[in-house]
Amino acid sequence: MGNYKQLYERCVLCPHECGVNRIEGELGICRATHRQHIASICIHRGEEPIISGKKGICNVFFSHCNLRCLYCQNHQISSYVSPIETITDTLSVVKQIIRILDTGINILGFVSPSHMVVQTIEIIEELWNNGYHPYTVWNSNAYDKPETIKMLEPYINIYLPDFKYADETLATIYSNAPYYPQIALNAIKEMYYQKGNTLIINEEEGIAESGLIIRHLVLPNHIDNSIKVLETIANEISTGVALSLMSQYYPPDALCLPHNLQRKLKANEYEMVVNKMNELGFNKGWVQEYESYEFYRPDFNKHHPFE
Repeated sequence: MGNYKQLYERCVLCPHECGVNRIEGELGICRATHRQHIASICIHRGEEPIISGKKGICNVFFSHCNLRCLYCQNHQISSYVSPIETITDTLSVVKQIIRILDTGINILGFVSPSHMVVQTIEIIEELWNNGYHPYTVWNSNAYDKPETIKMLEPYINIYLPDFKYADETLATIYSNAPYYPQIALNAIKEMYYQKGNTLIINEEEGIAESGLIIRHLVLPNHIDNSIKVLETIANEISTGVALSLMSQYYPPDALCLPHNLQRKLKANEYEMVVNKMNELGFNKGWVQEYESYEFYRPDFNKHHPFE
C-alpha cells in the first residue's frame, strides 16, 4: 500500500484538487472521507460482452462522485445530499467481493472510482493477500488526473472511461466539470499509453484480460458534441481503440432537467453518431441496441439494483 493513504491528508487526487483532509473528515466536492463509501456490491450482466462475460461482473458501486451530472442515471448513489451507501472498512468490502468471486466470476469492476482511488487500491491489495487475482476494471467518468492513472498501472487490467464531452460549456453546465474535454483526453491518453489498442481476451472465460474501452453516452439534442468526441478520439488517440457507443440515455423521473435533456434519444440522432463512427474508421467495439434505454434503469434501493 505504501503511503497512498497519506494522499487523503490533502486530497488533490482528482482534477478538482480540493485540498481537504479526508482522514480528518473534511469534505471536498465528492463529499467522501477516507473510508469505503459503498452503494452496492453486486453481479452485473449489463456491461459490454467482454466485461460481463458469461457469468457477469462483480461490480463495486462507490457512492458519491467527483462530478455533478444533472442527468445522472445513478443519481440515487452519486448525490452529495443523501446517497444510498454503507460507510465501512476494506476488510468488510473484500469479504462481500470474495463471496461473489467464489461463484466463479473472475472479473471485478470499480464504478465511479475517481474519488476513491486509494480505497480501490486497498481492496485490490487485500484481495491479493487472500489469494484472489480477478481481472480489474476502472469504470470512471474520465475526470481523472494522469498522475492518478499512473498510480493505478500495477492494479488495473481494463480501463473503461466514459468520454462525455468535447464541448467545455456543456461539461461545465451539465456536470460541473471545468476543462473536462482536455482533462479527460489527458487521462485517457495515459490509459492508452498503458494499454494501447489491443484488447486481450480470455476466450475460455469470455472476458477481457487487459485493454482500453472508451465509452460515450449520446445525449438528446447534443449530436454535435458526440461527433466532436469521436473526432477527438480519432485525431488525438487512435481509430484502432475500442469504442462503446451508448444509446441508453433516459431522463430520470426524480430529476429536474433542462429542456434539452427532458426526453430520450431519438433513433435518427443515434444513427447519425453511429454513421460518424463508421465514417471515421472505428471498427472495434460495441453499438447498443436503440431500445437500451428501456433496460438500464437501476434502482439502488434493491439488493440487486439491475434486476
